[in-house]
Amino acid sequence: MAIELTNKCSLSCNENALIALMEFAFTRVDLDPECDLAISLVDLDEMSQLHQEWMDEPGPTDVLSFPMDEIALGERGPGILGDIVICPKFAEAGAIKAGSSLDEELQLLAVHGLLHLLGLDHRESEEEKAMFALQGEILREWRSQS
Repeated sequence: MAIELTNKCSLSCNENALIALMEFAFTRVDLDPECDLAISLVDLDEMSQLHQEWMDEPGPTDVLSFPMDEIALGERGPGILGDIVICPKFAEAGAIKAGSSLDEELQLLAVHGLLHLLGLDHRESEEEKAMFALQGEILREWRSQS
């Protein structure tokens, strides 16, 4: 497995913990260890550009996912999952609202992005319940062991 993290923003975070969490999440959702994933931490301007270009929505957002190979939850086999782009500056507000640290919020967003890459979504109520339940389980299990 190759998990590449690039920090292109001015905020610092625990990058090693994010990578370790993704390694844990790969195992937790039974992804092939040969899958590749790229995570980019970007500033507000870059996230705004990506949000406009790919979602046709103005302004920044907290996380975007860009799937490459179509790898669904529970599928085995090597491949390139895709890219998760996170905006730590935007995520700060979410952390404050949730009463959590920036690192905890970034961890949540990374898992959220990974689940999107695996085809999960939250457009419908039932999909949202399933996705958020799995997201919560992964984070609880990760935090209980670390």
